Amino acid sequence: MMASSFRVRIEKERLVFSAAHFITYAGDTCEPLHGHNYHVAAEVRGPLDANQYVIDFIRLRDALQGIVDRLDHRMLLPTQHPTIRVQAGEQEVEVTHGSRRWVFPRPDCVLLPVANTTAELLAEHIGQQLLAALGVRRGDLALTIEVDECDGQWGICELPGT
Repeated sequence: MMASSFRVRIEKERLVFSAAHFITYAGDTCEPLHGHNYHVAAEVRGPLDANQYVIDFIRLRDALQGIVDRLDHRMLLPTQHPTIRVQAGEQEVEVTHGSRRWVFPRPDCVLLPVANTTAELLAEHIGQQLLAALGVRRGDLALTIEVDECDGQWGICELPGT
């Protein structure tokens, strides 16, 4: 007989952030600066704890909301891209790619430790942040984070459990 498996999913109207970004594609073509209204959903899989939860919904919701809020109304910039250069000063952030150059106010930027600000890598970043916020080690619970960047265009990252 198969053992039961458990998961919880959170997908709420408030788990939304509006942000600007640009990515490179097709080798090193850089798209124009633009923005999205991103929607985020999370699913956590694992055994039941002493309270018969995989994880407390309120704890999950609040942690994810905090992460989403820090991304809201910001410019998302990749710090690990091979050809996009991001130089942050106290007052502003200068970004260059080839002959293109942008300057943004420092408080309006989120510098992300990713190679490109794709929905997939944003999902992974949010997942890592969520595990840290929950105080969960990677592997204790399995986590799926979904980031919808354009009404039905989802980037999904699965962080497996043990």
